[in-house]
Amino acid sequence: MHDRFQGIFAGANVQAEGRGPLYLKLRSRVERAISDGVLSHGDALPSERDIADIADVSRVTVRKAVQDLVKDGILVQRHGSGTFVSRPVARVEQPLSRLTSFTEDMSRRGWKARSEWLTRGLFSPSPEEMVALGMAPGDEVVRIDRLRVADDLPLAIERASISSAMLPNPMLVETSLYAALEITGYRPVRALQRISATNLRGEDAALLQVEAGHAGLRIERISYLQSGRVVEFTRSLYRGDAYDFVAELTIAKSERDG
Repeated sequence: MHDRFQGIFAGANVQAEGRGPLYLKLRSRVERAISDGVLSHGDALPSERDIADIADVSRVTVRKAVQDLVKDGILVQRHGSGTFVSRPVARVEQPLSRLTSFTEDMSRRGWKARSEWLTRGLFSPSPEEMVALGMAPGDEVVRIDRLRVADDLPLAIERASISSAMLPNPMLVETSLYAALEITGYRPVRALQRISATNLRGEDAALLQVEAGHAGLRIERISYLQSGRVVEFTRSLYRGDAYDFVAELTIAKSERDG
């Protein structure tokens, strides 16, 4: 066994870590090794059995520590391959008071944004799309489903629906949906968003390169023209470890006076 793992997991080191459960002490050893540069992105950890032997703890303790680190995105487990140190994720601070596209947001931060197409085409609308977009029977809907990636890190899955009357050709969307809507004269000017917590599952978790059950944010947005007509109905899933949504609040005059 490599000397660095002896240094990280040696039983005496774990026991001396301080008070608290053994699995938290073991977790602390891994986190410290990462912050000190002893372990870096992509490094593989020994097996549970080997770690338990070095640390002189049970495999149950090792498993609990590893699962805790995986849940927080510090480690990643790949079926049939082992446990690895995750790539550190830079958090994106996204103001809720500004309506901009993902491409514009990433460009403003100096990040290279790209999309992987999941769906792009014309479809018969679902009942949910018909209600949200105010569509009539026989209308067609454009669906633009994309995996949004910044600096090669998948950040969000975005599923947008737009009436074909406002975006007749889905192929107009190359990088920015809002840039395409500006061309057709239907770029939205305001939006309502609903944000809720969720756990990423199945295919969605795989696309975002996180374990199933990883914390995420579900965002539903309806965007409007100045006239009040609905332009866009978008449902997105964001990695919970990558985004902070920030809102500026003001105090009403009556409350200030009181």
